[in-house]
Amino acid sequence: MLQWNIYEISSQTHKLHGVKCRGRIRKLANQLQINLLTENASDIENVVRFAILIDQDPSQIIDFVRSLFDDVKVSIAETNISNPVLSKLKINIDNRYEI
Repeated sequence: MLQWNIYEISSQTHKLHGVKCRGRIRKLANQLQINLLTENASDIENVVRFAILIDQDPSQIIDFVRSLFDDVKVSIAETNISNPVLSKLKINIDNRYEI
C-alpha cells in the first residue's frame, strides 16, 4: 500500500478557503509530477491539508505556499498513513472502526 505524510497549512491573517489554494497546490504538483492529495480541513477552521507519498520531498510545495501567503505556517500532521482522509484526521485512526 502507498504510505502518505499529511501536512497542515494555516494562516492567522490570510483566508485559505475559497481562494483557490488547493487548486494552485494541485497544479504545481502536477507540473512537478508529484503525487499529491489536497483538501480543506473541516475539523479546524482556515486550514488546508495536503498529503504526499512518504518518499517525496515537500520542500517545493512548502516554498510555493509560502510564496502565496506571507505568514503561512506549514507543519506535518501525520506520517505513514495509508489511504488518508484529509478533511478530518480522526478518520485515519483505524481502530475506531469495525469491519
